[in-house]
Amino acid sequence: MSAPDLLTRLAQHRTIGGAPREELEWLVAHGYMRHFDPGEMVARKGRPIEGLIVVLSGHFAIHVDRGLGPRKVLEWRGGDVSGILPYSRMAAAPGDTVVIEPTDVLVVDRAHFQALTRECPTVTAALVHVMLDRARTFTSSDLQDEKMASLGRIAAGLAHELNNPASAAARSARLLTDVLTSAETASRALASAGLTDAQLAAVDRARTTCESATPPALAPIERADREEALVSWLEAHDADPETAATLVDTAVTVDRLDALASAVTGRGLDTAVRWIAACCSIRMLASEIESAASRIHDLVGAVKRFTYMDQRQAPEAIELSQGLRDSVALLVHKARTKSVGVAVEIEPALPRVRAIGSDLNQVWTNLIDNALDAAPESGHVAVTAARELNFVVVRIVDDGHGIPAEIRDRIFDPFFTTKPVGQGTGLGLEIARRLMRRNEGDIEVDSRPGRTEFRVSVPMAMEGGTTAYGQTGHSGH
Repeated sequence: MSAPDLLTRLAQHRTIGGAPREELEWLVAHGYMRHFDPGEMVARKGRPIEGLIVVLSGHFAIHVDRGLGPRKVLEWRGGDVSGILPYSRMAAAPGDTVVIEPTDVLVVDRAHFQALTRECPTVTAALVHVMLDRARTFTSSDLQDEKMASLGRIAAGLAHELNNPASAAARSARLLTDVLTSAETASRALASAGLTDAQLAAVDRARTTCESATPPALAPIERADREEALVSWLEAHDADPETAATLVDTAVTVDRLDALASAVTGRGLDTAVRWIAACCSIRMLASEIESAASRIHDLVGAVKRFTYMDQRQAPEAIELSQGLRDSVALLVHKARTKSVGVAVEIEPALPRVRAIGSDLNQVWTNLIDNALDAAPESGHVAVTAARELNFVVVRIVDDGHGIPAEIRDRIFDPFFTTKPVGQGTGLGLEIARRLMRRNEGDIEVDSRPGRTEFRVSVPMAMEGGTTAYGQTGHSGH
């Protein structure tokens, strides 16, 4: 392409076409043309980018893999600008940039950038705007990928935590159907037993044991001993010994049965005991269903609060403590798997903070998840929150091996990770710090063998919807 033709095309370029002619001429004089066919690489992940790329025609896109598989982040067509830009700190391509349609570009080598910024101020200003837009796009993509990674980390454990109560509820509901049939039979038998009002009152007193007492939590040997004692009592009173299998899991005691036997004897006693066993079983199964449903409800509520579903993504005065508890609840299965004890201690009447709730929850989940990874088997993780000056400071401490001094300064760098390939994106801590800074807070770390502490400072919400940060400055935590 001749220089005049190239100059004409640059003058029609959507991004830089409005620059003075002498600046476009400078680009023509210091650039060179390149053509790419579909399937070719404009840039490869980790390789240096040769320079500024002014797209004249065609179509290409960059795919970035942050541990979740390659994903298209940006694409360029005729009229766009790509490659390395003046003042950009990007040295190497973050992903593979692949040509989709035949593409023609003008390339200005990065060696000319100092002269470019001096000789072409209008072009440079346009390129800075492009760089800012591109940074926002990559930042948004990073946040989304890390959010998906965070959800992925808790998904398996959450499924297990939901499955347990769901299975318990289903099992109890099935058993309840059979017990209701037994209860109906026992009720008819009791009604026809011809008991006096005083005897019926004694039966009802025995039944109320199930309302006022909790069934005993027994070890297998204790349960066998209790069942044996109940069988002996039933046989001694000419009652059906098979009823012991039902009574063993209730709060009915031998002493309570003795009190009943002092008022009701013979066949009426057997009928009364069977009816009491059925009533207690119904109440116990209903309680198990309620407990399981409550656990499911709590977990679903934790997920909803964790993601801040149906709420605007803007800073507001929020209760930080609930997010901490929800994050721990969503990771409890991982803690159990490693037998790690997690202690949560939150200062009473903790002040509200002003922040984006989903941002904070992503930070808590990332830091607690990392602490669980770092803690040894049967180790400990402590999560505390307390007011310090005009900030709420959250500390997440584990008793693992610590962060080696030689990498401590790099843990917040993008894509830096010590985890095996495929187990970490290297974005978690960098994004956590970025999220805190956009919420006017910060993250710091202290580490030594046996104790690593991540310290997160979040500004308190003040009167009028402002934060402490805007009034007093950072506390230095």
